Amino acid sequence: MITSILKIPVSSTNYIKATKKIRDIIINNKKVYICVAAVHLIMECQTDKKLLKGVQSADIITPDGMPLVWLSRLYGNKKTSRVYGPDLTLVLCKLAEHFNYKVFFLGGSPAQSEQVMKRMISKFPKLKVVGNIDTPIRPIPVIDNQKIIKTINKSKADIVFIGLGCPTQELWMINNRSKLNIPILIGVGAAFDFITGKVNQAPLWTQNLGLEWLYRLKQEPRRLFNRYCILNTLFISKITKQIVVDLINGKL
Repeated sequence: MITSILKIPVSSTNYIKATKKIRDIIINNKKVYICVAAVHLIMECQTDKKLLKGVQSADIITPDGMPLVWLSRLYGNKKTSRVYGPDLTLVLCKLAEHFNYKVFFLGGSPAQSEQVMKRMISKFPKLKVVGNIDTPIRPIPVIDNQKIIKTINKSKADIVFIGLGCPTQELWMINNRSKLNIPILIGVGAAFDFITGKVNQAPLWTQNLGLEWLYRLKQEPRRLFNRYCILNTLFISKITKQIVVDLINGKL
């Protein structure tokens, strides 16, 4: 089932359902991209028509942030769970190890994608990693991007984990999906930073209360002020209007 949140069709899913669908995609050799959506991505889509259209075309849009989980439940999808980029990365690496799928890591500061690769192999010793590339310059320069496309295609990966940050990773998937012969592209946001310990991850109780944004803002106030203080406020305003309209129209 789907919940429309400010024109974004968020999947009412959980890790088990998402994993099953991803396995089906690989088995059937489909070529898709997957977005993990928090409030940040929803709000970026409100001012970028290309991004909005591209995200709407994603095969799966998981509720990465708790506000999207709560909204999905409000709209009747009671079994929706958070499907969080960093945790989904671990779940899919475990899946890849079990079924011998090949994975590729794209993104991060210098040497970071290699660190991610090593951490994942330490957790999943039989994981078949067929490549990794850092992307310290964003957006990726055209010549570098052409090389990246060739390298990924040559690797014959089944899953490419993309850690370019929102909305750069979504735009990269939208722009390059047709050039890649890989079943699964998935943007995993800050997963690379959490996996390598570059950024401390919020305690689970903080995540469950929807207060992860406050924990991260305390760590990086200058970089994240606009995202969490300005965009979150605008989101509350816009989603309140959506809820009121849906109540009036009998959709809630």
